Amino acid sequence: MPQWITVCSGLIQSTLPQAQWDRMLYGTLQQRHETGRPQLNKVCGGLIQTSGAITQQRRMLHSTNQFLAAKDSLQPSEEKVGAFTKIIEAMGFTGPLKYNKWKIKIAALRMYTCCVERTDYEEFFHRCHMPDTLNSWFLIAQLHVWMCLVRMKQEGRAGKYMCRYIVHSMWEDVEQRGKVMGIDSFTLKQSMRSMAENFYAAIFGYDEGILSDDHVLAAALWRNLFNKHCEDPRQLELLVEYVRKQMQYLDAINGEDLLLTGEVNWRPLVESNAQSILKPTSPAYNDEGL
Repeated sequence: MPQWITVCSGLIQSTLPQAQWDRMLYGTLQQRHETGRPQLNKVCGGLIQTSGAITQQRRMLHSTNQFLAAKDSLQPSEEKVGAFTKIIEAMGFTGPLKYNKWKIKIAALRMYTCCVERTDYEEFFHRCHMPDTLNSWFLIAQLHVWMCLVRMKQEGRAGKYMCRYIVHSMWEDVEQRGKVMGIDSFTLKQSMRSMAENFYAAIFGYDEGILSDDHVLAAALWRNLFNKHCEDPRQLELLVEYVRKQMQYLDAINGEDLLLTGEVNWRPLVESNAQSILKPTSPAYNDEGL
């Protein structure tokens, strides 16, 4: 009997006020003489369950507070900017950045060059059964440009500034390629307008896919890359795996290296050594960022 009173007395500090506990314990002891020890066991068991529920509730509230504190803290990609910078950026200008703007522009051009020159388009045409046309080239190029945009937007204001010039370099390249192919200015203008609409629609679909499961990403690739003309699910599976591993590879590259050099070595469409994805090589650059 004294042992049960000691246990129940320890529960009171976290469950009931002292006066209420005294009344309950007095009533329980009275019932002890009438109904025996099982009644006391039942009361103490209820207190143990109540104490556990209250402790669990406190633990949940504590975890929630920690989550809100982490959510409200400054993320690595966010930067503190002054009032003057906010004003000039609201007017459409770019404020001071972490690195020189010309270095970022050069790195953006180099990153776009990596998208178009270090991608094996012939393998894409062969394995995905795509025609060798300017539009097919653009669909593959925009997929790699989008992956670069996703990666660079994680680098704060400098990364977003770099994204603008990656897209700018892409449209200049598309226009020059159309002229070299002998497309007249009117047709080229119409084609570029259609490409621009498809590009921003594809970005929206790819963003949704990379944040969702493989079914959503496969649907985005089927709509945008294959133009809804893919009947072989193995091709979609290959492209989904390709996008996932490329994003994993880009995330492993240091952000400062990408901002200063723009060097990206794309993984092959069919990987021969999957372990090499986790070991990206760091690019070399001088003090000028070149």
